[in-house]
Amino acid sequence: MIRTATAVWNGSGKEGKGVVNTQSGVLNNTQYSFVSRFENGIGTNPEELVAAAHAGCFAMKLSFVLGAAGFTPEALHVKCELEFKDGVITKSHLIVEGKIQDINKDQFNTAVKDAEANCPISKLLNTAISSEAILL
Repeated sequence: MIRTATAVWNGSGKEGKGVVNTQSGVLNNTQYSFVSRFENGIGTNPEELVAAAHAGCFAMKLSFVLGAAGFTPEALHVKCELEFKDGVITKSHLIVEGKIQDINKDQFNTAVKDAEANCPISKLLNTAISSEAILL
């Protein structure tokens, strides 16, 4: 399986602007720029997209890990805090709130650590990855 995305950039690094597109069409000429990346401008940025990918991948992997242990999550809410400092992604921290019947805190923490280490985006990133588990 191959997934694709494209980016088009026009102009200089600071004054230019670009768009990103995904194979699925979910992102379609979605704008990004220096301002959306380093300030608070309208549009997305690469780090936000990586954070979304990490949160989504982790949530799905955690669901599979829980399923293999005999649990079905009612809900998993994952927030990814990606730290971008001096031009480098230095950390990805995952905060997960899970609502799962009949699971104890130790079982949940074990599943979270498994998903943290083994989701494909965690394996892709060359940075410190941590997680925080909150069982509802």
